[in-house]
Amino acid sequence: MGPDYVIGIDCSTTATKAVVWDREGNAVAEGRASLTLSVPRPDWGEQDAEEWWRSTVVALRRAARAVDARKIGAVGITHQRESFVCLDAEDRPIRPAILWLDSRARDEVERFGSEEVHRITGKPPNPTPGFYKLLWLREHEPDALERTVRMVEVHAFLVHRLTGHWRTSWASADPLGLVNMQTFDWSEELLDTVGLNREQMCEIRPPGEVIGELRDDVAKEIGLPAGLPIVSGAGDGQAAGLGANITGPGRAYLNLGTAVVSGTYNEHYSWGSEYRVLSGPIPRTYTLETLLAAGTDTVSWFVEKFAGIPADELKVGLSAEQILEAAAAQVGPGSSGLLAVPYWNNASTPYWDLTARGVMLGWTKAHGKAHVYRAILEGIAFEQRLMTEAAETDLERPIEQILALGGGSRSPLWCQILADVMRRPVSVTKEVESTCLGAGMLAAAASGMHDGIREAAAAMSGTSARFEPDGKSTARYDRLYTDVYKEIYPHLAPLFPALANALKEDPG
Repeated sequence: MGPDYVIGIDCSTTATKAVVWDREGNAVAEGRASLTLSVPRPDWGEQDAEEWWRSTVVALRRAARAVDARKIGAVGITHQRESFVCLDAEDRPIRPAILWLDSRARDEVERFGSEEVHRITGKPPNPTPGFYKLLWLREHEPDALERTVRMVEVHAFLVHRLTGHWRTSWASADPLGLVNMQTFDWSEELLDTVGLNREQMCEIRPPGEVIGELRDDVAKEIGLPAGLPIVSGAGDGQAAGLGANITGPGRAYLNLGTAVVSGTYNEHYSWGSEYRVLSGPIPRTYTLETLLAAGTDTVSWFVEKFAGIPADELKVGLSAEQILEAAAAQVGPGSSGLLAVPYWNNASTPYWDLTARGVMLGWTKAHGKAHVYRAILEGIAFEQRLMTEAAETDLERPIEQILALGGGSRSPLWCQILADVMRRPVSVTKEVESTCLGAGMLAAAASGMHDGIREAAAAMSGTSARFEPDGKSTARYDRLYTDVYKEIYPHLAPLFPALANALKEDPG
């Protein structure tokens, strides 16, 4: 039968969570500790890597003390992807860690982003992978790279602190953009390009393996048994997909979080601008992923900057978002002709246009807050249909069902809009912390709680609601999508770089 419990760690951008899961995927205990994000300059995003460890210790300690720790069989890890830190000979950070959201390396993308790099890594040229930020360091902070004894992502950093071993999972390392996605090993060519060598990298293992055992001193500090198996994990996107039980073709997860990320399962390697490729959480499979950088933060932006809903003063027990959702539900599909293109940050898949910006089309005197709120929800749905249909061309089987997760999935209105726009059923995962659950599933399989990763995913996942496409709404959305929405970016694309150039300061 295996152990009663496993722990999933999720070291994300803003907090580390540790959740104790039972064999049915129920959360029985949780610990959480916040992380600080530093933005020392525009487009930069950094963190003190030591906070990754300090927050993990606090989260684990809080989770472990709520259950009988002797019944815990293993610990799995998921984490913010692409973030990395350079360490010296004493394993101390040489400089702050550079995070996934950091976009300082735009020039390096222009100079070094190539079809060959894309082919090797599965990542279209963009500032997110660590590859380009390491090139930035090589040029702007050469001393930091020269002093680097080891370069690690979040997973490797935590594994070393937990076990004493410099090991990582290829499903955690490959988002850095330094892994050959056909061999699942470090690319010597790309390491040489950034000025690193294999000796500075960690030993690389498949996801879902016992990668080490909990050190005695750490076990004592946290309150867990010494020798507890630590299981190699995957980046947060792939772990979220596993938590939603995406373990075969025909289904896709849709994470409605700060960014909107969708991914699906593939057994064969392919690459294209329509998606980015990552190692799947099941060894030697692939996750084909689409990305919209502006997700629920776009909704929050509108609520905070423009909506002016005094939820506290109204004393109706509802948030501003809930009040706007109720109002938007009274607005018909299409928001009375108001369309939003949600490029509040930039356009990722399939266009990869860093100059792209958000658009509102169709303003009239009749539009109010509810129309704008609904138009933003619909715009994200239109964009997700665009990305999904583009990525689908390289899949073994069309996507027949969407599994929604993340904070936005708790909006019935948004889920129905997604089902109507995408013409596919949308089911909501029962567990909000699907990312952390995915790490727990890997631990459950490795510890013998379940017979394998697929078996763990099937046993520990589930859905809480299902939304079917409504024929009348779908027909209207089809016309808006085909005749209008799909045409907006192609017609405006030349204007975005022109806008950026017009706003540049005159050097004279």
